[in-house]
Amino acid sequence: MKLGFVFLISVFSFVMMGAGVAQKSEAQLSQKAEAQLSEMTEAFRRYLRSVLETIEAEVQPPEVQPPKVQPPKVQPPVVQPEVQPSEKPVALLSGKEYERANWEYFNRCGGCHGMLRKGATGPALTPDKMKPIGTEKLAKIIFDGTEGGMPGWGAGVNVYTKEDADQLAKYIQMDPQVPPEFNMKDIRATWKVHVPVDKRPTKPVHHRNWENFFAVILRDAGKIAIIDGDTKEIVSIQDSGFAVHTLRYSKSGRYLYTIGRDAKATIVDLWMDPIQTIAEVKTGLDARSIESSKYESKKENYVDKLAVVGNYWPPSYVILDGLTLEPLKVISTRSYTYDTQEYHPEPRVASIVASHFYPEWVLNVKETGLILLVDYSDIKNLKVATIESERFLHDGGWDKSKRYFIVAANMRDKLVAIDTKTKKLEAIVETGVKPHPGRGANFKDPEFGWVYATPHLGEAAVALVGTDPKDKPENAWKVVRKLKVAGDGGLFIKTHPKSHHLWVDHTLSKDVEAQRSVTVYDIRHLNTAPKIIKLTDRGRIVHMEYNKGGDEVWISVWDRQGEIIVYDDKTLTEKARIKDPSLVTPTGKFNVYNTMLDIY
Repeated sequence: MKLGFVFLISVFSFVMMGAGVAQKSEAQLSQKAEAQLSEMTEAFRRYLRSVLETIEAEVQPPEVQPPKVQPPKVQPPVVQPEVQPSEKPVALLSGKEYERANWEYFNRCGGCHGMLRKGATGPALTPDKMKPIGTEKLAKIIFDGTEGGMPGWGAGVNVYTKEDADQLAKYIQMDPQVPPEFNMKDIRATWKVHVPVDKRPTKPVHHRNWENFFAVILRDAGKIAIIDGDTKEIVSIQDSGFAVHTLRYSKSGRYLYTIGRDAKATIVDLWMDPIQTIAEVKTGLDARSIESSKYESKKENYVDKLAVVGNYWPPSYVILDGLTLEPLKVISTRSYTYDTQEYHPEPRVASIVASHFYPEWVLNVKETGLILLVDYSDIKNLKVATIESERFLHDGGWDKSKRYFIVAANMRDKLVAIDTKTKKLEAIVETGVKPHPGRGANFKDPEFGWVYATPHLGEAAVALVGTDPKDKPENAWKVVRKLKVAGDGGLFIKTHPKSHHLWVDHTLSKDVEAQRSVTVYDIRHLNTAPKIIKLTDRGRIVHMEYNKGGDEVWISVWDRQGEIIVYDDKTLTEKARIKDPSLVTPTGKFNVYNTMLDIY
């Protein structure tokens, strides 16, 4: 206002000076021009007086109520508690506080919200959206969780204190830092072979039933437990990358591949005694998925020859030697979104499976909605087919025939089906709020035929989608049935060809009772109410897995003092609890036989 006043005075002085010049040149001006100048001068004086009167009357700026702000919305909209902008300025972090918050964001948040915080499975957390909400409200959301599926990292899983949540709330109001790149030179510098190929046994040298081993992710310990499915003994604890997301076995079943959120990949030889990690490599700074080559025909055999890692950062995939993890090729996934054709700087590889029809990997690129069919038969002359599908791609699995790969585009409430034989998009099916199938579950519905089942993060329901276009074309790629379960927040679902039960967890539910329970349906009588079984009084229940025989279900208690609960699938009674101080935050566990043959 002061600058504006000075400006007005300056302009007024200039005009008055002009009027004086005009008076001195009176003889040269016509009477008409003089009258116009006088009229303009008087009008300016009146305007200036009105401005001065306004300034004199203005003691304080008018009180303005800040607008009510909702947390950033995503597709589909999620009801969030109403919040208002913080009245206090944000105290930015620095030094060790910033480094710690940066690590915690990477560890807990980056997978859903993105390294650049642009959002995917979770909403965007950029400063323009976070600052209006304010530190106090953000810290409460981080600590208590949301109805949209995010766990309460304080109240829910007892990972954060309120001080931790406060620091992270401040961190997400700051501009995100772009992580450094990680090229082939960087990758090769991390590659280590601990046991050369020629030093490995040619057959199992122990007498255990290794095809019934379970590899268990010990998330916060950065380790993997190998448990004998017959004896329930912990056979081995192996170091891995941090916060391993998934495990895969080679088609032979001998090799266990792990991938940490820190992009450290390892390969474990299950035939050795003692079991050992035989090679490792870091493919980037953040990763989530790994798979091996599995195609075998009369003319070609790629079993155990290659492996591939899908990176979150840098957004890329890296092809490795399947026996040594030697890095062979790195390919960027930076590209344009399939729908708006906008360039995206962070298209992350969310999940990978190996085709049963061709020497190909199916790579699902989250942010762009593109599915890549990568032909690994000649990586020097790499051929990649690109299928437009839907955003934001996440987890998925095979249908019963293993021809159709079905993956969740969970923020669009849909499943995408790809025909890996014709290499084309088969269907897109809307199922419910945020489907999260894990690998899903296949079984024969007594009324609708073969179906693929998925739980949902955003609603307490399991959707059954018809998957038999040959014998049941009227039901193919439609939701034929929705089953009610004990809670929303479902992450995994499981059945087995030898079982008549369907198991569902509710890990991310806001309801504590649901978090600690499973819903079990009899697939022969889907119109009958399911059985709800509470399994624990602490932590959360997550991920079910069958043993090789299909008569036991193994279930994790996600807690710092974790345990594995073994249930008899036929009687739905508890058989055993595997407890050990080493079982720190057990999450996913994968049976060798079922995983190597894609049985789920």
